[in-house]
Amino acid sequence: MPLLVMKFGGTSVANLDRIRRAAKRIGVEVAKGYDVIVIVSAMSGKTNELVGWVNETSPLFDAREYDAVVSSGENVTAGLMALTLQEMDVPARSWQGWQVPLLTTSAHSQARIEDIPTQNLNQKFGEGMKVAVVAGFQGISPEGRITTLGRGGSDTTAVAFAAAFGAERCDIYTDVDGVYTTDPRICEKARKLDKISFEEMLELASLGAKVLQTRSVELAMRYKVKLRVLSSFEEQTDEAGTLVVDEEDIMESNIVAGVAYSRDEAKMTVVSVADRPGIASIIFTALSDEGVNVDMIVQNISDEGRTDMTFSCPTDQVARAEKALLAIKDAGGLNYAELVADTDVCKVSVVGIGMRSQSGVAAKMFKVLSDEGINIKVITTSEIKISVLVDRKYMELAVQALHDAFELDKAA
Repeated sequence: MPLLVMKFGGTSVANLDRIRRAAKRIGVEVAKGYDVIVIVSAMSGKTNELVGWVNETSPLFDAREYDAVVSSGENVTAGLMALTLQEMDVPARSWQGWQVPLLTTSAHSQARIEDIPTQNLNQKFGEGMKVAVVAGFQGISPEGRITTLGRGGSDTTAVAFAAAFGAERCDIYTDVDGVYTTDPRICEKARKLDKISFEEMLELASLGAKVLQTRSVELAMRYKVKLRVLSSFEEQTDEAGTLVVDEEDIMESNIVAGVAYSRDEAKMTVVSVADRPGIASIIFTALSDEGVNVDMIVQNISDEGRTDMTFSCPTDQVARAEKALLAIKDAGGLNYAELVADTDVCKVSVVGIGMRSQSGVAAKMFKVLSDEGINIKVITTSEIKISVLVDRKYMELAVQALHDAFELDKAA
């Protein structure tokens, strides 16, 4: 029997009416002959509420008990979905992570999936179960404790199940009807993509596009899981949404697939450090040890044996970065004149597998921004991506101008 994985996010199961709507979609796939594994998130807002309760009860909480509390939101949704399907005469039952079992590491609140044995669910499918409703975001540690996979972990759960069970496809239902060339909220010409490559989707997800969680895309790419992103609120058709597939499955594509942005960026400059071997290692080891996620890095031209080191990091990690660099200065491990933080910046990026074979993308991007009077502060590139830091007040203008310049409103 062919198998399908369907994942419903928090907005798609936000109340009983939406759970019924999702259940009808599941019923359609069952009627086509599929066995279905459904991965559900907690109802919209419920996880935040549970986290708030934990923090109010115990600010310095035990991470094992945090996971026990926060994972309960998905359990409620799974039970309600199974009951709804049963009312539709669809043979269904709910499964919590430990019942499957979904085996994880012991890193509570940030656990990683190690294995998903298939025998329990396959046995029930063999006995007539048509739908297994699995609570996403959770698993069980080697010590037998409930674990959670971090924010967005239900996407990762869905892809992991699709890989483990050899599913024909993994459908991710959200509140948007697919992957767009950019955010439709700030660019009215944004176009929904019928297909996008794993690599492009991974870059877009890591750069701020919130359609899919980065870990889930990495997992799908590794195990060749065909993904489809679609809305639980739009009409259900075989052509709906966006397929995330291997590059060779895309006949022809634009040079640039999309424009992404991130508001939550900060530019930090360590002014006048010694220009000698080992300095970069000292700076970035200290930042890593403090849990600072460094992205873009630029070193200025040396002047009289001194140089400036600039990097970007998430805005909410600026204080952590300042603490780490002040600590090594106070300890005598690093001498610098000052540390300058600029939190009024944003990151704008163009992404596309066509950049591998086509030149001129960077030149065109920089000219477009120059023509709009937008100064570039930092640049970083990869094989299929170019990112720049610019003043945050120019973010929407930059996105719209680049979208127009690369004609992303037109299909290839």
